[in-house]
Amino acid sequence: MSASRFVIALLVSLALVPCVHPQAAPSQAPQPGGQRPTSTPYAGDLSIFEYPDRDKKLQIDRVMDLLDVRAGKNVGDIGAGSGWFTVRASKRVGPTGAVLAEDINPLAIEAIGKRIAKENLGNVRTVLGRPNDPMLPSGSVDAVLLLKVYHEIAHPVEFMQKLRPALREGGRVGIIDKNGNGANHGVDHEVVEKEMGEAGFRLSATYDFTKADGQDYFLIFVVK
Repeated sequence: MSASRFVIALLVSLALVPCVHPQAAPSQAPQPGGQRPTSTPYAGDLSIFEYPDRDKKLQIDRVMDLLDVRAGKNVGDIGAGSGWFTVRASKRVGPTGAVLAEDINPLAIEAIGKRIAKENLGNVRTVLGRPNDPMLPSGSVDAVLLLKVYHEIAHPVEFMQKLRPALREGGRVGIIDKNGNGANHGVDHEVVEKEMGEAGFRLSATYDFTKADGQDYFLIFVVK
């Protein structure tokens, strides 16, 4: 099958993915069974993600290089929010690639849908996920990025286990977050590494260039 036909088939299949409303936001209090506290998913003004120097501060081009985001690749933007990363990945992968913009917030999905139309992003498709399942089709992506999202996932191990089948062979998972806890919108990188291991991933690389003070981290995982 040609690359263009595959992209069309993928977008059609995503149109058939059922939309569900997200469950109630998780509490920051400790949960039964040792579940760690998580932050309440952000549901405010999405324009806060569009500040002018974000590209430079995050070094997003370097991030995409390390995730092997290039022409013809399929990329998942998990917790896409305003679509900030979605737009940049869309330009990188071009017409022979695809971007799946996932979020559990219907308002974010609606906003990205409008952005797709306004900016003519023909290779982008939205996916309304669930708090415990990103709802990406099996074998649909070469790489995914969770940009300041992981600390908000209420059921991280289950969520990442359900993400795993969506990755193609050699697929990469990038997680950018900050050390901390649910109360300050962060999660220690050691916790992420442990949970990702439980979900069936292994740490491939660690970087700290995404914020000048070194508080943030960029981890890359692959399937075990």
